Amino acid sequence: MNMLSMLAEAAPLDGLTNLGAAGVMGAMWLWERRTSRQREQQLDEAHGRIISDRVQLEQLIAVVRQNAEALSRLTATQEQLLSRLGR
Repeated sequence: MNMLSMLAEAAPLDGLTNLGAAGVMGAMWLWERRTSRQREQQLDEAHGRIISDRVQLEQLIAVVRQNAEALSRLTATQEQLLSRLGR
């Protein structure tokens, strides 16, 4: 019987008292590895979201720049039209 199945079948306190010091240390190591793996997965997911958000932000900035340039050209065209009409 391996340690994980023994831990799963026994009551929490009974499992710890039957394992001894080395068993408790082993169980703590397994618990730490599991939580580390979960944390690593969370970090990977967060990194993916950050990279995705960065790409979307760069696209948004490009659109805003294009819109600003278009408005500048429109303003210049309107000013030219008004100056010609005012003559």
